[in-house]
Amino acid sequence: MSVASTQAVSGRLLLNEPMARYTSWRVGGKADRLYIPAGLEDLRLFLQSADVYKPIYFIGLGSNLLVRDGGIRGTVVLMHNVLTEMKMDGDLVYAEAGVTCAKLAKFCAKEARQGAEFFAGIPGTLGGALAMNAGCYGSETWNVVNSVMTINARGELNQRDAAAFVATYRHVAMPKEGEWFVGAWLNLQAGDAQESTQKIKDLLAKRLASQPLNLPSAGSTFRNPAGDYAARLIEVSGLKGYIIGGAQVSEKHANFIVNIGGANALDIELLIKHMYETVLEKNGVALQQEVKVIGEYA
Repeated sequence: MSVASTQAVSGRLLLNEPMARYTSWRVGGKADRLYIPAGLEDLRLFLQSADVYKPIYFIGLGSNLLVRDGGIRGTVVLMHNVLTEMKMDGDLVYAEAGVTCAKLAKFCAKEARQGAEFFAGIPGTLGGALAMNAGCYGSETWNVVNSVMTINARGELNQRDAAAFVATYRHVAMPKEGEWFVGAWLNLQAGDAQESTQKIKDLLAKRLASQPLNLPSAGSTFRNPAGDYAARLIEVSGLKGYIIGGAQVSEKHANFIVNIGGANALDIELLIKHMYETVLEKNGVALQQEVKVIGEYA
């Protein structure tokens, strides 16, 4: 439901908005408020306005995210298709947080900058990739970050060098709490546009062959433990194809949970719990969850 925006704020403020529309699993209850900014300056104005009910959540494509069936108390800020500027800034590539990783990879290739091809395999936005140090096929987001722009709950912008952040496997420690990424400068080597484009094509073909892209999912459910793969552990535990409600451990890639139709968030959360407990019991490995879970139970 759309409502009139506050004075000087030009984005869209939606009340009681079903989050299933904004998550890659296509599940989730209603958010009290969801704001779609008109741009970075509008986002600043909104965060300074009286319409922000805390807590605040920033989401992009809604991948790597499970919103519980009871929905979200507070405010969700939608970044996808909002902050989408990409440009060369001297020798650096600048991209805003709402840019999809796939588009970022193609832009860098077109500009003959190499080292960003792996972004094509990440099913999310740059903001999400920065927040969790997303990666695939041996490369990670923070390997190429020069500096970032963040925004806080007061609408204040800060530019910070990559050295201010501690990035580890699928985790980034923020120097200050209550800040979100709105853009980043990437340090990439000069390369060959044609060669980078071919790498992207090869990576996408590999992804299509190995991942269940025909069904709603959220990417990898668990992080890979040191020296092993979560998918292998889940598969040898006999869980491929296991179903709870409308949620299934993918038969194509065991570290993916797919919505085979009619799943709700509780189905998925119970399946995640069952996978964790079964792998621990049968293999003695406590998998670390990669999927972020927010919201309240129905």
